[in-house]
Amino acid sequence: MSELTFGEKLILARKQLNLYQYQMAELLGVHPNSIWKYEQGEGKPQTSVVRIFEMFCEQHNIRFDEYANKGPRMKIVLAEKVSPATLAVLASEPDWQILTHEDVARLPGKLAEALADADALVVRSAVQVDDALLEHATKLRVIGRAGVGVDNIDADSATRRGIVVMNTPGANAVAVAELTIGLMLALARQLPSANASMHAGKWDKKSLQGVELRGKTLSILGLGRIGLEVAKRAKGFGMEVLAHDPFVAAAVAREAGIKLGSTEELFAESDYLTLHVGLTPQTAGIINERTIATMKRGVRILNCARGELIEDAALAAALQSGQVGGAALDVFTIEPPKDSPYLGLKNVILTPHIAGSTDEAQEAIGIQLAKQVREYLKLGVVQNAVNVASISHEEYLQIAPYIDLASRLGSFLSQATPRNIESVHLTYSGALAEGKTDLLRNAAIAGLLSQSEHINRINAFAVAQERGIRIHEEKHESRRGGASNVLSITVHDAVGSSKASATVLHEDQPRLLGFDGMDIEAPLEGSLLVCRNLDVPGVIGNIGTVLGQHGVNIANFALGRERFRDGAQAKTGAEPLKALSVVQVDSPVDCGVMDAIAGIPNLLEVRLVQLG
Repeated sequence: MSELTFGEKLILARKQLNLYQYQMAELLGVHPNSIWKYEQGEGKPQTSVVRIFEMFCEQHNIRFDEYANKGPRMKIVLAEKVSPATLAVLASEPDWQILTHEDVARLPGKLAEALADADALVVRSAVQVDDALLEHATKLRVIGRAGVGVDNIDADSATRRGIVVMNTPGANAVAVAELTIGLMLALARQLPSANASMHAGKWDKKSLQGVELRGKTLSILGLGRIGLEVAKRAKGFGMEVLAHDPFVAAAVAREAGIKLGSTEELFAESDYLTLHVGLTPQTAGIINERTIATMKRGVRILNCARGELIEDAALAAALQSGQVGGAALDVFTIEPPKDSPYLGLKNVILTPHIAGSTDEAQEAIGIQLAKQVREYLKLGVVQNAVNVASISHEEYLQIAPYIDLASRLGSFLSQATPRNIESVHLTYSGALAEGKTDLLRNAAIAGLLSQSEHINRINAFAVAQERGIRIHEEKHESRRGGASNVLSITVHDAVGSSKASATVLHEDQPRLLGFDGMDIEAPLEGSLLVCRNLDVPGVIGNIGTVLGQHGVNIANFALGRERFRDGAQAKTGAEPLKALSVVQVDSPVDCGVMDAIAGIPNLLEVRLVQLG
């Protein structure tokens, strides 16, 4: 087997000593993002960093000989065409047998025969990896999808068979970022109009007066890999960069010279607003008539993420009125768009979902996937997996309700108290503390980061590390009274923390047990209104009245309150304590209902939480 790379050695060293990426970064004196890049095979470490690492390995007696000099023979099946560079990554392992799509086509039994003794399968989008095909793959350990979508892979069947399914999110980040910057320039300098007028034989300089990007404020909604790449390039143009992403640590933003703010601040201060978030109930239609009205007149909006983030009728009307000076859209709610309200508008640039369509991006996707498959087969390191495959099917059935609970509780916290998370503390009580908690941890993190992009229960821990979020775990074998198996999650940011606890009742019913210091029992499912109020008469009744007036039926109404300070009883004239309501409703709640509830006297805050 070939010599290990520096990144592979980093992975093995961290695995042997149970170190997080940020901890290794502190030991080597580099940024946590550098560790992530080295482990991905990106960038070359300085000689001083390598030497420090070698001294560290000597000090802790870490050896790599057994990994570098020998290993089992592997068979990799490439069911679809890949680039020569992708093939080279796998072919660099001398003991591995690689079957290309051309080799597979020559077999009598085609793909089914090729998979009979295969360790890994690599596909793109054409090959359907269903349960019937996987029946032939008795040795298969990993399926790699070159791209993001895995609709052509039966992930449930793969999970039951203990097969990891990996994809490659973020490999096209540079391509998307470059198109975003290109579209900004095109809007600023009216390039489509200039090109069209020249082709029409005109020399119309006066009507094509442009503006500079320098000194303008670019607001980035979503600071994942793509958002960070956009920010890096925008800083090169001398732009002020403002971003909102509650799932990125403040330290990461500071390192990149980015100011974090609320969505309201972004909308109010943007000269240019670019969208790089995933589609969730909270982000769907986030660009609408109400939010556009809060923006500067003449703001320019770019979307290379998801078409559903924008309410098309509202944006088209704003483009016509001049409230929005221009827009550039690469994605649409329906693709290809039909009867689009943007057709004929001169101040909007439309491209056919090409942000990630570059030769380099497609090459990067293939190379990244090949490296991921190689790292898993050589070192057992899982990256960018979309299923749960590290425990047996029987173990999974036992822990599944609590995996679901962890995901729901994390999502509840992220929606009920959104904050720029710097660290997460997980506490397991009862029987939960006695079993494997990796999946619970990952599910909780995935829930906390669920409003971000490309997060699942396998890659969540790695994504958290990449974003500078520290994870701490604590186990308590028993809990006095109440539920025996309890999961608690506490999230911290620069100014405070928030905590929630939950359990599973009757084998499959997730229940909230406590939130921010108040005991409460509420279902963790459906649409929940989380209301904080002063503990005075009338608030609860008014909430019910408002919901009734808007035709919203209440399915469950749970109450909690602060304990009296120092164990004393309530005193007449004393400052009111705070109370908590978690209201489960049967139908969707729109902005009008939320505004009406927010106007109730003595109500301090209301947030809508959407759980599956």
